[in-house]
Amino acid sequence: MNDDERLLIVPDTHAGLRVDVALQQLLPEFSRSKLQEWIKDEFVLVNQSYVSAKHKVYAGDEIKVIVQSNPENNAFLPEAIPLHIIFEDDDMIVLNKPAGVLSIPDRFGVTPSLKSMLIERYGNIFTVHRLDQFTSGLIIFAKNEHAHKELSALFEGRDIEKKYLGLVMGNPPSEGSIDVPIMEHTVKKGMMITHAKGKNALTTYTVLKFYKRFAWVSFQIHTGRTHQIRVHAKHIGHPMVADELYGTGEKLLLSSIKKKNFKLAKEAEEERPLLARQALHAFSVAFDYKGKRLQLEAALPKDLTACLKQLDKWNA
Repeated sequence: MNDDERLLIVPDTHAGLRVDVALQQLLPEFSRSKLQEWIKDEFVLVNQSYVSAKHKVYAGDEIKVIVQSNPENNAFLPEAIPLHIIFEDDDMIVLNKPAGVLSIPDRFGVTPSLKSMLIERYGNIFTVHRLDQFTSGLIIFAKNEHAHKELSALFEGRDIEKKYLGLVMGNPPSEGSIDVPIMEHTVKKGMMITHAKGKNALTTYTVLKFYKRFAWVSFQIHTGRTHQIRVHAKHIGHPMVADELYGTGEKLLLSSIKKKNFKLAKEAEEERPLLARQALHAFSVAFDYKGKRLQLEAALPKDLTACLKQLDKWNA
């Protein structure tokens, strides 16, 4: 993909504007909706940092825009990623994303993504929100600019009820509320931390089942910060199982559950993990849509189902 990079310096006349508004005036050849799309997809950096469309810029700020002039070139072979469609109409499509698949193309355009697949099938597709690469579950895309604006407003206004299911280390209190601000790590790019200077972030949770060393938890996020559940789970001392960034990253093995009862198959050279990625699944969304209450759920993937089955069997 041959992206056109634009490097802009914010003039005095644009100081204090939202970055999407400033860009619309500085790059009038692109619509504001398209610019917001690029901001959300992390193709826009302000002073070498990714920001939201609401971020205000000031005189002298450096804005780098990676213009996505030919997004179809990000597409991959249609059979590369199966599309598990949960809901679809003329304005949006909701899918059950497999773990390990990117929500949107990376900046190099070489790794398969759901958005690339959707562009191949539908043409224009707009990002409403994202899931981490190794988080499975429900993800929403808009099919046109009007739907993108409406759906994005629901997310920004916190009018969408989003629930996740996850397996955490240890046994937290049976329910709780984690109201702790989150910000990007000042040194480790791509990592988030809890910090008083961060943006407000609220997660509530209920433990659905306790195991000896783990807990199966339902999370509801009331804000939409990057890695919010994973960061908050770490904050309370119970990180997600197999989370490489915020936990130990240790894969969940059947031998660690069965202990003395485990025997490796003769033909196997090494044990295959039950779970090799962070144990988090975007389970349900609910929101008002076209005059009705729309509630959608995504079935658990095989790896999490297998984990729970073994934990139930051996009460690990």
